[in-house]
Amino acid sequence: MAIIDFGGTKEKVITRKEFPMARARKVLKNETIAIIGYGVQGPAQGLNLRDNGFNVIVGQAKAFKRDWDRAVADGWKPGKTLFDIEEAVQKGTIIQMLVSDAAQRTIWPVVKKNLKPGAALYFSHGFSIAYKKQTGVIPPKNVDVIMVAPKGSGLNVRRNFLTGAGINSSFAVEQDATGHAEERCLAIGIGIGSGYLFPTTFQHEVFSDLTGERGVLMGALAGIMEAQYDVLRSHGHSPSEAFNETVEELTQSLIRLVDENGMDWMYSNCSATAQRGALDWKPRFKQATLPVFKELYQRVKTGKECARVLSACGARNYQAQLAKELGEIHNSEMWRAGAASRELRPKQSAKVIAKGTKGISGRTAN
Repeated sequence: MAIIDFGGTKEKVITRKEFPMARARKVLKNETIAIIGYGVQGPAQGLNLRDNGFNVIVGQAKAFKRDWDRAVADGWKPGKTLFDIEEAVQKGTIIQMLVSDAAQRTIWPVVKKNLKPGAALYFSHGFSIAYKKQTGVIPPKNVDVIMVAPKGSGLNVRRNFLTGAGINSSFAVEQDATGHAEERCLAIGIGIGSGYLFPTTFQHEVFSDLTGERGVLMGALAGIMEAQYDVLRSHGHSPSEAFNETVEELTQSLIRLVDENGMDWMYSNCSATAQRGALDWKPRFKQATLPVFKELYQRVKTGKECARVLSACGARNYQAQLAKELGEIHNSEMWRAGAASRELRPKQSAKVIAKGTKGISGRTAN
């Protein structure tokens, strides 16, 4: 393991140098990796592992025809490398549970019944295990329970793999029945194309992940954008101007500077007026949102967000309700302005963005 100083705290990480691909192939040479679910993470991790030369099969419910057809289009062969979930679990030695969290609870009886002693049960999210009292996903004692959680959507797991960059992932071992759980875990992490891997626990991963998704990464970001856009529009600014000052400049310019060298570097490469304003208003936004984040974390920690996910996402009409809610965002003035703005970008940019996305879905897992 490499020792890296993260802001004054030293942490251990695994890089491709410490765990090269050749070692990963050696560790998994006799394994059959069964990707269960071909929705969001399934295509990315399955294709990356297959491209890296691992023995991979896919388990996908035929009832979800779009996902089954996508798997076929990506070259998985029915009866050879593509099976229903039960048969895939029977054939696999590492079972990658990549259906949605709510669906994991639904298929768990079938998966559990067909697990072999010594198999590895793999997750990319700590949800089902961390909240096992609510999900009922309690693995038998004779299997390894491991996790590699890429810090990005399936879309970017695949995109970054194709560019050679990789995407950072956390990893954890919840149960080591074989004595080789960590080695299997790290080998899979390297196999799916992780840039580097850092250790966590199932509980820490799900607490940070649910907080992040509901907070800065998605929920808070979308909410703050809508609030600023609405204020600008209410004061007579055009949709184009409001969208560019709220979204376009962030995504096409500023966030890239943050990515390169950090927030302070982004500030130092903006105008003095922007610097002063940002430094003055940052504490006020922190003060305003800190109570919300504290409430959010407590809901995650106490399982209230878990209950909400299982109740809502497990409902029969969930896909219809989801389509309605996403449609409201899609059809809002701000994001219609965004669609127009994207159409005006240089076409070469659009080609670069689209490159390498074949077979990757942006919709929810089954």
